Amino acid sequence: MDEFRDRKVLILGGLGFIGSNLAIRLVELGADVTLVDSMLPQYGGNLANVEPILGRCRINFSDIRDRHGLDYLVRGKDLIYNMAGQTSHIESMTDPMTDLEINCRSQLSLLESCRENAPDVRLLFASTRQLYGRPEYLPVDEDHPTRPVDVNGVHKLAAENYFAVYHRVYGIPCVSLRLTNTYGPRQQLRGDKQGFVGIFVRMAIDGERIRIFGDGRQLRDFNYVDDVVDAFLVATFHDELAGRALNLGSPRRYSLLEFVDVLHRYCDFEHEIVPFPPEHQAIDIGDFYADSSRFTEATGWRPRIDLEEGLRRTVEYFRPRAGLYW
Repeated sequence: MDEFRDRKVLILGGLGFIGSNLAIRLVELGADVTLVDSMLPQYGGNLANVEPILGRCRINFSDIRDRHGLDYLVRGKDLIYNMAGQTSHIESMTDPMTDLEINCRSQLSLLESCRENAPDVRLLFASTRQLYGRPEYLPVDEDHPTRPVDVNGVHKLAAENYFAVYHRVYGIPCVSLRLTNTYGPRQQLRGDKQGFVGIFVRMAIDGERIRIFGDGRQLRDFNYVDDVVDAFLVATFHDELAGRALNLGSPRRYSLLEFVDVLHRYCDFEHEIVPFPPEHQAIDIGDFYADSSRFTEATGWRPRIDLEEGLRRTVEYFRPRAGLYW
């Protein structure tokens, strides 16, 4: 991937989960990387995430809601990876205005900053499967109706449409990747509002009893973070993807009970099946797994790390670092 060498790269949310893993890879590829993060504690920014590249990248503590800051940060950049966002579906319902500011209004501000200050930049956006809502059929492809069940999904869908419009009207190459359950080292494990994978991993390492909502048979697909980083890198210079939103996913699906069974191989803990709390039941989408064949056909990307290997690596990373993450 020599095309990344000496490229001036901006990663928004660069001290968070996916952003930090992407940053490490890009620094290794010879890119000139600037990381931007607000370091708000509930969103996962952590200097420990970029310990391997401290001194080899620039770090700017800034909030994407600051339009003046964005105007300065985007100037002269070749590539922008937009990983910043509010990711909690529950918090999007209890505090929808903050979700609006971060996941919608700030995305439009970013595009305006690029239009005025970096019109030749390439922009990649981390979107979500949540915008599809409850599946009408499986696997879910990009033709599936978008009917979000929470505010987070509504705002992510709006952001995707902003990126598509700015590509069509202003020619900014924007690609949105709709992520499924991404997991791995540097994941946000603090708190109970960032998705079940992080909660389960943290509780398993601590030997706590895991509660599985529903009957545990809900099906999901999972992507290890290295595979997601690969997807963003391979999408960067595929011009035919500009203006599009595409699914990531995995051909192997697991029930929640199967996920916990795999986790049992690496941690000693107990689990139980419990009824859904009302606030979770209201936005649960049931079974979900994505069809990522269009992205694979366009780029050749396929996930390489299966759940067994991915969870082994995840537990090995976090077990000696618990004090840094929760």
